[in-house]
Parts: sequence; structure tokens; C-alpha cells
Amino acid sequence: MRKQIAAANWKMNLTLGQAEKLLDNLLAIDWTPKTHQEVVIAVPAPYLFPALAKLKASGREHIYIASQNAYSEVSGAYTGETSAEMLQSLGVTHVILGHSERREHFHETDEVLAKKVDTSLAYHLIPIFCCGEPLSIREAGTQNAFVARQIEKSLFHLDVTSLQKVVIAYEPIWAIGTGKTASSAQAQEMHAFLRSVLAGKYGATVAEKMSILYGGSVKAANANELFACADVDGGLVGGASLVAGEFEAIIRALQ
Repeated sequence: MRKQIAAANWKMNLTLGQAEKLLDNLLAIDWTPKTHQEVVIAVPAPYLFPALAKLKASGREHIYIASQNAYSEVSGAYTGETSAEMLQSLGVTHVILGHSERREHFHETDEVLAKKVDTSLAYHLIPIFCCGEPLSIREAGTQNAFVARQIEKSLFHLDVTSLQKVVIAYEPIWAIGTGKTASSAQAQEMHAFLRSVLAGKYGATVAEKMSILYGGSVKAANANELFACADVDGGLVGGASLVAGEFEAIIRALQ
């Protein structure tokens, strides 16, 4: 059975006190995960160490702390950047790569992301690799080719073993922070397409094992319907993950 994942992306939000309170509330949730279920919480970089300490003290299993980014180089004169090796040394297990905000605001290309994927895997971090189309591409009806190209350019250099360590998150850019959400049918259609793209390169058996998350305005009100789709394996959650009750409901919606 594929891993079902509820992943929180806190982005650049919360003071330390607010972050600690939210994490305490999430770690206190009375939830017994099934063996294939995971919760991943991507906190702002300054909060990684205290978050990891709280998680360790809680003794909770199936919950992991993620970084929202990692640099493509191992080390060097890159002021302000954080390396995969640094994250590994802290105990971080996952890293979000290729989020649409990184692509748009920091001009991350598919080629740069391919290198970030390689470096993260080299230090045993699990990439949550984001892909997705803007509204103009969706309206033109070329979203499949657009998203397939993102996957091919950044992931298709990997061997089978490395690819299977990657989690893919499909995020329709037009549905992030806008209040709009792809219908469950639209989400299922794209996820099934992505799985077919993976199957075309690596075979159906490998593709069926890959977790593909939906990342477009997931909230408590739509999580059950989205996660019930055959090819939707959970969500990458933005704003709703900043509210303990909302994210708890999303966690409980895992299949």
C-alpha cells in the first residue's frame, strides 16, 4: 500500500511562541496512525531545531519534521543558504523542493531543482517534489504537457531506487492561496496522468508505489473527498495547517 501523507507547509508564518504552541497542539492529537500513514510538518528554518526537540520528547511515531528548502550545493560561500548536510545533521527527514513560490519568486528552474533533488537524496532527505501549472496553462488546456515536462526535467535522470524515495506533490498554482480548489475529479485526473508519466519511464509497478499528494488549498471541508480519489495519496497543506483543528481534521481524512 502506498504511503498516505498529510504534509503541513507553514511557509513564512508564526513567531516562535506561536509555532511552539501549534506544534504542541498537533503532537497532542489523539490519533493512532496506520502503518502506511505519515504526518510531515515543514516549519520555517529558525524553528527546525526546537521542533525536532519537541518531536523527540513527545515520542510520537509517524510524524516527521521537514525543511521548506535546501540548497543545491553541499557547502561553500553561499550566505543565507542551508545545505542538505546541515539538515541531515539536525535530524530533518524531509525537504520540500520546487514549490511554486520558490519557482516564481526565486526563479528556481527545473535544472536547478534536479540538482537540489540529487543533493537532498545524497544526504538521505526525502524530497517532496512540487509540480503544477498556472492558470494560463490550465485555461489553454496544456496542463498535462506542462507538468509532465517539470517531472521529466527534474526527476527522470534518477535511477529507480532513487526515484522511489521521492514524494510528488501536485499543486495547481491557480488554487494556492486563492480559495479556489481543483475539483476532486480534476485532482484525480492529473494524479492519474502523473502516475502514467512515471509508468512510461519506470514501469507500472514503480509508478503504483509512488505517493502523489494534492497541494491546492486543501482544508478540512474538502480533505475527505480529495483523499478518497484513487490516485490522491494525501495533501500538501498551506494555510489550513496553521490551525490545529483544521489540520487535525485533514490528518484524520487520510484513507
